[in-house]
Amino acid sequence: MEIKGIREEIERLKAERGALVLAHNYQRAEVQEVADYVGDSLDMARFAAESDARVLVVAGVRFMAEVAKILSPEKTVLMPVPDAGCPLADSITPEELRELKGAHPKAKTVVYINTYASLKALADAVVTSRNAAELISSLDAEEVIFVPDKNLGEFVRGRVNKKLVLWKGFCYVHSDYTVQEVRKARQEHPGALVVVHPEVPPEVQREADYVLSTGGMVKLAAESPATEFVIGTEYGLVERLRREFPQKRFWPLGAPRFCQDMKKIGLQEIYRSLKELLYPVELAPEVASGAKRALEAMLKLKAQAKP
Repeated sequence: MEIKGIREEIERLKAERGALVLAHNYQRAEVQEVADYVGDSLDMARFAAESDARVLVVAGVRFMAEVAKILSPEKTVLMPVPDAGCPLADSITPEELRELKGAHPKAKTVVYINTYASLKALADAVVTSRNAAELISSLDAEEVIFVPDKNLGEFVRGRVNKKLVLWKGFCYVHSDYTVQEVRKARQEHPGALVVVHPEVPPEVQREADYVLSTGGMVKLAAESPATEFVIGTEYGLVERLRREFPQKRFWPLGAPRFCQDMKKIGLQEIYRSLKELLYPVELAPEVASGAKRALEAMLKLKAQAKP
């Protein structure tokens, strides 16, 4: 089937199933173009929860589909590629987190949203890269365990008055950015703003003009009077920015970086998932309830912060 035909079938099946396709910012351009919503993992899940859709196709990695299921337990949540995982989420197990909590019994435990539901169920709260510092600052605890991303943890450490216990995890897409790449980008694009994700190394964060989540990067591109940007995150976001803001110019920082698990998903996988209802996400009740409690701690803070 040609691409045009696949797209038409996807639209037909969405209407027939009462389905939404949710695509992460790091997805292929062709997947973003057939999605009903493109954004970060939390915003995707919240958009879906507020909709009346019966079926959610999550074009993202497993932890993203799990978040969608936790916030929409009554809906069918599908993963087009069941083995689309996340090495960062894989970097710590529930057993390792229990050991860490045992070694720091007075600490509160906060986990990054880029973790599996089994880890979220052990936490006091979940955070995103956008709100991690704000939420951790609000906790009634002098010591906070934060897992698994060490670079995001260092970013937060400089913005909170807490003793942070960090893990050794990292995102391979972001962890190998270098100061030299930032300096070279400034030479090649002297008028551009350099914007990086907080999962990049601390020394790269310090060289950038902005350190922002993917949602923050989209917001900056929309609101800033600047017309040129160097973007230090997965290449899918660069493609989205170029598509949505054609009057501005966007370059990747250094060589384009790709998340291999995100790129496993294409139009064929979306089509098959909708046609055959592949592959449904299920969570053990105790895991889902524990993870929901930790997510709601974050959502409560976000609600309180609204004017």
